[in-house]
Parts: sequence; C-alpha cells; structure tokens
Amino acid sequence: MAKLQKSIDKRNALIKATIELVNNDGFHATPMSKIAKMASVSPATIYLYFENKQDLVNKTYIEVKAEYTKYAFETYDENMPVKAGFELIWKRIADFKLKECEHAMFLAQCDNTPMIDEPSRQEGIKHLQPLLDLWARGKAEGIVKPISDYLLYAYAINPLSFLMMIQKRGAFQLNKSHIEEAYQSAWSSIKVCK
Repeated sequence: MAKLQKSIDKRNALIKATIELVNNDGFHATPMSKIAKMASVSPATIYLYFENKQDLVNKTYIEVKAEYTKYAFETYDENMPVKAGFELIWKRIADFKLKECEHAMFLAQCDNTPMIDEPSRQEGIKHLQPLLDLWARGKAEGIVKPISDYLLYAYAINPLSFLMMIQKRGAFQLNKSHIEEAYQSAWSSIKVCK
C-alpha cells in the first residue's frame, strides 16, 4: 500500500510541476528535465507514467478539466430552470477560476494554444456536457440564443479567464458585486431578448 501511495505521490508531483512550469514558462520552455527536477524525481521516472511530454501535458489537461467541471457541476440539477441552472454553473466556474487560479490558468493556456492534441481537446469538451445540454434545452425553449456553443462559451464563460488574469496581476480586485455584474453581463450576452 505504501508503494502504491508513493507512486501516486510521484505522479501527482509531476502533474503539479507541469502546471506550474507551463503557467510560468510556457509549453515550449518547459523541458522534461525541469519538470522532473521540480517534482523531485529522476527524468526516467516520468516515463513510467507518461509516454512523452505531449502525453504528460495532455493527461494533465484532462485531469485538470475533469476537476474543474466536477466542481462546476457538483450542485447542478439538470431539472433546474435554464436561467437558474446557468447562474449556478456560471458562479461555480467563477469560484473555481478565482480560487484555483493555477489550474484555471493552465486550462486557459491549453485552450488558447495548440499544445493540446485534438483527441485530448475532445475529451475535455465531453466534461462540459451538462452545460452544453443546458444550452440545448435553453435554445429549444427559446431562452438561449440559437447560436454556436463556441460563441456562447466565448461570450459567457471566457471573460472569466480575463478577469482571473487581471486579478492575479493585481490590476483589479473582484468583489461580490463585480461577480454579480459579470454574471449579469454573461447572461445578457446569451439570453434571447424579449
């Protein structure tokens, strides 16, 4: 049992080091040797868990995306009204991005660069299915604009990454009223105007 835990700890240290180094140095400036050193393992140990750097980054992305969406949908009930469901999911996403800033930054980098391969990206999208289903229901009910899910995500969710980054830089401190204003703006951007 202790050997298994040690193995899990090593793998987790590699994931943590990958997130930190990619966030600080970028994908291309993060060699495997640097990841191993930060994780306090030998470079050869990485290959016990991952095929190569691409595999390490892809698996890290999928794990972080799963953690992010688990948090986002943890208290969501698919029978909620569309607006209430969106508000709950949006505010949980905001909470995650502001509390788990390092993980959220890593996801933002992965979403905005070609460092993740397409199968891993598609796997990440599957984790968003409850939100996509909510939007589909909202479109069918005439509540959500009948536009691409990519556009809905760009207008309603992506601005949270911008807010997270400016808060991390210290340029702007989000408070409860800012979060509420940001949510209202997100909802306004995707709801059908009546």
